Amino acid sequence: MKNVRKIVVALVLFISAASFVNAQSKIAHIDVTKLLADMPAMKAAEAELKKLQETYGADIQASMTELKNKYTQYQNEAPSKSKEENEKRAVELQGYEKSIGEAQQSAQQELQKKQQELFAPISEKAKAAIEKVAAAQGIDYVIDAQVGGGLIVAKGKDLLAEVKKELGF
Repeated sequence: MKNVRKIVVALVLFISAASFVNAQSKIAHIDVTKLLADMPAMKAAEAELKKLQETYGADIQASMTELKNKYTQYQNEAPSKSKEENEKRAVELQGYEKSIGEAQQSAQQELQKKQQELFAPISEKAKAAIEKVAAAQGIDYVIDAQVGGGLIVAKGKDLLAEVKKELGF
């Protein structure tokens, strides 16, 4: 009788443990940064962005060189010019410096805009592939393996509504 009782208890424990393991969500991780870096589309986008950055850089550098040349010319000619003429030239140089600064800011904004344009579809493609693989393998949660990375796929039960109810709102 004692042996039968032990077997029944062991069987109940085994069945409950097996059902507990089956009830748990499957979790996986992926290094999204490495995935994106390895994608051929990302490499092409980075090359295009670098080319655009070099173009803007060359334009700004040419403007800086022109400003430097004008500054040197005006400095050399300053003793032979009137005070009003030198003040006018100083204002002209300041305006030119301001326009170069604005061009730099504009170039930076254009680069950021182009980066968003190029990288967004690639990121979406990677996310869709992660979701497809996770679904095929029955994975409920996929976490980014990078430090500070977030949750990518969440197909498990969301407790938000129940917790709000428990808290009374």
